[in-house]
Amino acid sequence: MYVGPLNVYSRLTTQRDRTTLTLYRINLKTMDKVNISEKLSQFNDFYNPRIVGELNGQYVKAVKLKGEFVWHHHDNEDELFLVIKGKLKMEFRDKIVEVMPGEFIIVPKGVEHKPVAEDEVHILLFEPAATLNTGNVENERTRKVLEKI
Repeated sequence: MYVGPLNVYSRLTTQRDRTTLTLYRINLKTMDKVNISEKLSQFNDFYNPRIVGELNGQYVKAVKLKGEFVWHHHDNEDELFLVIKGKLKMEFRDKIVEVMPGEFIIVPKGVEHKPVAEDEVHILLFEPAATLNTGNVENERTRKVLEKI
């Protein structure tokens, strides 16, 4: 039976034990730097995001893109796309925005969009943990479970 941190905490009887558990839980969270290039070098497939960080209910995801994705939107989540390498074309129904390395674009919730990468593009995504990569569309590129690296 899984005993989550809150269940364990409630079973501890002394303040010393509770303090020890709290310090242990803090140490489980990384306070080390993350090398983005190293993370991106761990995989070669496209449109398959990996979790590289977590903060405040948000995931930081590394993903490689090449070709066209699918038109989709997210009913409840904004998405931030930070380009690390390559040129991303973010297509909207009324315009196309080119995003270069060191630039980012925020796609507000409810806005239909389609990422396009003519050549390989490396991206960091910042979005709520519950965000499905294909939004309102489910197909062969939908990733419901993401690998943490």
